[in-house]
Amino acid sequence: MSSLIPRSSLFDDFFRDVSSPGFFIKPLHGEPLPNAGSIRIDVKENGSAYTVSAEIPGVKKEDIQVAVEGGLVTVSAEVRQEDVQKQDDRILRSERYYGSVARSIALPQDVDSTQAKAKYDQGVLTLTLPKKQGSKGQNLRIE
Repeated sequence: MSSLIPRSSLFDDFFRDVSSPGFFIKPLHGEPLPNAGSIRIDVKENGSAYTVSAEIPGVKKEDIQVAVEGGLVTVSAEVRQEDVQKQDDRILRSERYYGSVARSIALPQDVDSTQAKAKYDQGVLTLTLPKKQGSKGQNLRIE
C-alpha cells in the first residue's frame, strides 16, 4: 500500500489555466473568443437525418464554413475582432485579433451532402444532414 497522499486535481486545473498563454488576454468586445473546445455541439438523429447544433457566438455568418465528407462533418470559423480608438484624427490605440477555430465530428452513417442544409441564427449553427440512401450505419468499437 502506498503512503503517498493523492493530490487534488483542483490545484492542477487552476495552475494549468493560469499558466496558459491566453489566460490574461481578454476579448476586445465583450464576447469571449471561441476556441475548439468552446464550440458546443449537439447531435440528434431521427430515421432519415442527423441534426447538428453548434454554438459559435460572436462570429459572422459569412465567416463560417461547413465541410461534409462521407460521415465526417467539419465546422470552421474565422474570428476577427478590431478595436480602434481615435482622438482628433490621431489613432491612440489599435488592437486586433485574427484567428480560426474548427471542430470535426464523425457520424456513424454517410451524409447526403447534396440535400444538406445549414442555418445560422443568434450564434447557433443548425445543420440538417440527411442520411445517404443505401449506406449502412457502422457501429463504433469502444476501446
